[in-house]
Formats: sequence, C-alpha cells, structure tokens
Amino acid sequence: METWLLCALGLVILLLAGDALVKGAVNLSLRVGIPALIVSLTIVAFGTSAPELLIAINSVLENKPDIAMGNVVGSNTANILLVLGFPAILATLHTSECNTRKTYVFMMLATVLFIALAFTGTFGTWQALVLLVALSYVLFDAFRDAHKHRKGAALAANEDEEEVEGADPNMPWWQIIVFLLLGLIGLPLGADLLVDNASLIAREYGVSETVIGLTLVALGTSLPELATTTMAALRRQADVALGNVIGSNMFNLLAIIGVAALIGPIPVAPEFLRFDLWVMLGASVLLVPFVFWRWNITRAWGIGLFVAYAAYIGIVIF
Repeated sequence: METWLLCALGLVILLLAGDALVKGAVNLSLRVGIPALIVSLTIVAFGTSAPELLIAINSVLENKPDIAMGNVVGSNTANILLVLGFPAILATLHTSECNTRKTYVFMMLATVLFIALAFTGTFGTWQALVLLVALSYVLFDAFRDAHKHRKGAALAANEDEEEVEGADPNMPWWQIIVFLLLGLIGLPLGADLLVDNASLIAREYGVSETVIGLTLVALGTSLPELATTTMAALRRQADVALGNVIGSNMFNLLAIIGVAALIGPIPVAPEFLRFDLWVMLGASVLLVPFVFWRWNITRAWGIGLFVAYAAYIGIVIF
C-alpha cells in the first residue's frame, strides 16, 4: 500500500509541478519581451509535456527504459481512446466544426516515423536526431501558420497574450519565481518517486515494467489531457479537445523519446513491435472520420472508444 501511495504522490507532484512551471515560464517570457506567439508554440508545449519528459529521462538514467517507451505509447493510445471517449459519453464532441486536417496528417506521419524507427531495435542518438528534426519542422510550420493567421486577423498585442495558457499580466515577479522554483524542484522529485515506485509495483505483482509504463504511468500522465478535454466537451469547444489530443500525441512521439534517447539508448521490447505500437497506430487511424469526414464524436462513439481502451488495458494486464 505504501508503494502505491508513494507512486500516487509522485504523480500528483509531477502534475502540479508541470502546471507551476508552465505558469512561471509563460509569464517570465512575456515579461522579458518574448512574443506571446512564440511562447504558445514552444514554452507551453514543452511545459505541459514536462512530466512525461522527466519520467522518460529518469527512466533512462535509472536503466528502466521500458517505462519510458510504455509511457509514450500508452499515453498516445489513452489520449485517443480514453481522453476523447470518456468526455464524449458526457457530451457530444462537435468535431464537425473543427479543421485539424493538417495537424492530424503531421501526427500520422510522426506515428509512422516512430514505428519505423522502433523496428531498428533501439532508439539511439541518430534515431533521436531524426525525431527532433521532424519536431523542429512541425514547430516551424505551426509558427508560420499562426503568424499568418494572427497577422491576417490583426489581433492586438494584449489579446495575443490572453490566448496563451497560464498568462497573467498582473502576476508579480515574486510569484513568477515561486512558480518556476516549484516546477524545477517538483518535476525531478515527482518523476523519481513515480518511476522508482512504479518499478517496485511491477516487481511486487510480477508484471513487467513495460506493462506498468503502458498502464499506470501512461494513464496517470494522461490525466491533464483528460481533464482539459472533459471541460472542452462540456463547453462545446471540440476544437480544443481534438487539437489537444492530436498535438499531445505528436509531441510525445517526437520530443519525449527524441530528448530521452539523447540521454541514453532506449531498447524496444519485442511486445511493443508485436502489439502495442499497432494498437497506437490503429487508435490514430480511428480519428479519420472525425478529422476528414467531419463526423461528431457522439455518445455512441464515446462508449465504443472507452470500451476499446478498457479491452486494451485488459489484454495488456492479463
């Protein structure tokens, strides 16, 4: 029981520290004159994925790479089947109003690239560089599109800042520093607690670290996306919900493993190649009707996605 509590504590610290780091970094960047556009495309994106990144790095440093791989693959599967499925049970996601085709194509290309590199057997330095080059192009393209859109709309600078997650023009300097310290101290502490105790749980119950990464760790790090998507569904902001999932999945594949593999090699366990990577790809393909044919994610679809995720977890565990 103590191991489970420490694991849960590590997850809570990670989530709170990641949120604090985003708020501190965003407001510090805006205070020193970095444009809000760049902040939203870089600092917020990296900050919200900080828990997954720290878990991956910590797993590699402690020679537990299966947790890193399991976290990324499991999180991407959970983001589609659970994070979109559960909110749709509560309220229909009106994805017919969304235009996410280009971002979705990038996500699918990132997924295919990731799977192809996985079949090399290990994510090492050159594989990491390939992923990070792809990430750089995606960020550059997003920056270019956002710049054109905002320039065309002639948005005022103060409106620009309000669109950035975590921005508060009235936040005092001392509060910015506190947020940054909480994030920088809390993230490695939470990652260390979670990875160490997740490994203990794996040994205690006789399951592999791969399974723990695909289930416990992946589900835990998907909680922020689940909360965001649930609120977006209730507020009829389907673009936020779908965009959040697609962007998160793309960033997980390109950035998390890309950075972690520069720290140390990440061998790909055979079970990933046989099953889990294909489930992740299949879940990604399921988004085609909602992205290209503009179908809404109705309650029936939500139940189907949720049941599919429950079945996947059952197969992985048993």
